[in-house]
Amino acid sequence: MNYTQNFKISQVTPSTLVIGVDIAKSKHYARAFDWRGIELSKVISFRTDKRGFRQFREWAEKIARDEGKNKIIVGMEPTGHYWFTFAADADSNGMMVVQVNPYHVKQSKEMDDNTVNAGLFLTESPVEN
Repeated sequence: MNYTQNFKISQVTPSTLVIGVDIAKSKHYARAFDWRGIELSKVISFRTDKRGFRQFREWAEKIARDEGKNKIIVGMEPTGHYWFTFAADADSNGMMVVQVNPYHVKQSKEMDDNTVNAGLFLTESPVEN
């Protein structure tokens, strides 16, 4: 399905728990945020099996419950094939799964790190209409 940018943005509301997951071969890492990007929990790591996925779900559901969130969005870079089983598990348990473009993640990290590339990006002249 082809969603518009506005539709995608509208999915994140004050009642949404946003979780970013770093996908890897044998262990994934997750961080939870509110809709404004404020971190709600420390980073957790979990194995890439049913037990690890259950640990992740319990962690995410506890944060959602404690913070009064009724929707969970899980974002991840589609790294190789390692994300398939995790995404399927999260989706089958009622979480909205979104794939994040690795290029955008890299650009965002450069902006946060204030690297040379980020500086070049920020100093470009705005396009006038």
